This record gives sequence, structure tokens and C-alpha cells, in this order.
Amino acid sequence: MNIIKYTADKAEEWNSFVEKSKNGTLLIDRRYMDYHSDRFSDFSLMFYDDKERLCGLLPANRINDTIYSHQGLTYGSLITNDKISATTVLSCFSSMLEYLKSNGIEKIIYKAIPYIYHKQPAEEDLYALFTVCNARLIKRDISSAIPLSHPLRFIESRRSGIRKAEREGLNVVESSDFKHFWNILETNLMAKHGVEPVHSLQEIELLKSRFPKNIKLFVVTKEDKPIGGTLLYLTTNVVHTQYISASEEGKHCGAIDILFDRIIHSDLISNYQYLDFGKSNENDCYILNDKLLFQKEGFGGRAVCYDTYEVTIDKF
Repeated sequence: MNIIKYTADKAEEWNSFVEKSKNGTLLIDRRYMDYHSDRFSDFSLMFYDDKERLCGLLPANRINDTIYSHQGLTYGSLITNDKISATTVLSCFSSMLEYLKSNGIEKIIYKAIPYIYHKQPAEEDLYALFTVCNARLIKRDISSAIPLSHPLRFIESRRSGIRKAEREGLNVVESSDFKHFWNILETNLMAKHGVEPVHSLQEIELLKSRFPKNIKLFVVTKEDKPIGGTLLYLTTNVVHTQYISASEEGKHCGAIDILFDRIIHSDLISNYQYLDFGKSNENDCYILNDKLLFQKEGFGGRAVCYDTYEVTIDKF
């Protein structure tokens, strides 16, 4: 196995492989990854077999003697295609350990891609982490996902919110007005947590221009005024709620309830397998945000784990 460090001249080859891979998503596309390239020291790897065919990618960044499967991404496993065998994946990991050790790396922090994002089963890396790397599970975040082919019934409080929203005459529409939604989102995050969104308005507008079919904004309006909404990332299998927020008026009118009723029970996302609400953890996964989880489970969301592993290279 020949491993090289990614460079910008390999972007087209990288993106083409991600598009055809069995576990890559828009987050792994360099047009997405590189929007914040100034914040990270990229250490992404490309794996070639003995016939010089690209067979794997690892999106990663480096801090001192540690590489992370990219800290700017929610997940970042070894990306492979449907031709790869488990034996070849084991070879990828063995070769990677040697390569990283020769480059002064002592530790890997590896974020596995949850199975719901796989186009084909792709957990060969989990086996390799256990058998080749003696990896240690160091973090397990809980997300909430809905299988869209057979969603569970909303709990009564969510259904009551829908009825209230209908009485208030609320509508759900796709929108390109990111500014109004960002105002709602920023106000809520600052009031509740004293933080800003991970993406600035300018960054999300840039990403939307690069991925117009994969990034969509749905808003709830009252008399044509936005009072809530959600920003969705659409991958091959999964619709991920990147942001959800409502104004004070929207909260009192059931805006979020009618929003997800219309999204889940309509043809807006009917071609996808799952809706993933994202994580409900705080304090590095050890504290569960009960209120946030209750809302997601009220819509029928059930647990999918996002796992992070640590590999100590100096053992090898």
C-alpha cells in the first residue's frame, strides 16, 4: 500500500472518488472541506494499491504529534469504494500506522461515520481499528434518526403543536432567504449558550452556492414573515438537520412542530432513507441534553451513535 499526503492538485481525483465511494458524503468533498482550510493544518491521506489504483481516503488534520479524522467535520472515516475487501482495509490501516510513525505521529483520533450514511455496508474500518490498531473507544455521542419509510407517530405534545400552528395559519416553504433565518439562529444561540453558529452567514451562503442540491433551507412563515426553520444537508441516504431554530413567536405558535410534520410526512425528502437530527450531548458526550433529546424523540427519532476512537501509534 502506497500512502501520500493530499495536496490541492489532487482535488479532482479526491472528489471523484468520494462521489463513487460507499461511505463518502458532501462533507468529505474538498469543496466543502476547504471552506475553512485556514483553520486547520490539513493532513489528509490517499491510499493506493500495488497497481497504483486509489482505494481509500482519510480526511484529517494535524496538531503537533496527533492527527484527527478531520476536526472541521462531524465525521471522517476511511473512505472506500464498493470494490474494496476487508483484507485490503486491514492493509490500509497497517500501512497507515507505519506511515504516520515515520512522520512523527504518535496518536490518531478517529471519528467513524455512522452506518446510516453508508450507501453500502462499510464497517471494515471498525474491524481494523480493533484488530490492527488496538483502538480505544473514547467518545460516544447520541444522535436521533428517523427511518423515513416507516416513521413513528409523533407524541401528543408535538401533535398539539401542529394543531396550534395550523390554527395560526403557519406555512412551511423552501427558502433562499438565509439572512432572516440566520438572525433567528444567532439570537437564540447567543441568548441560550453565548455562542455563534459554527458557520457564518457568508460561509453557509458560499457552501450553498457550491452544493445547491445538497443544502436546503426550509422556513416556517406567518403572514409571509419567517419565524423558524431548519437548514438541511442532503446526502445520498440521509437528510441531516444542520441547524434548527425558531423565534419566540415561532416557539409559541408550534413552528418547529409543523416544520417537521411537513418535512417528514410529505414528498419533500421522500427519496431518502433517514432524517438525522444530530447529537444531543454536551461536555464531551458525558452530559445528555434531556430537553433537546425529548424534542427529537417526540418526532420519532431514535438513537444512532457517533463514535470516536483513539489509537496510540508508539505501541507498534
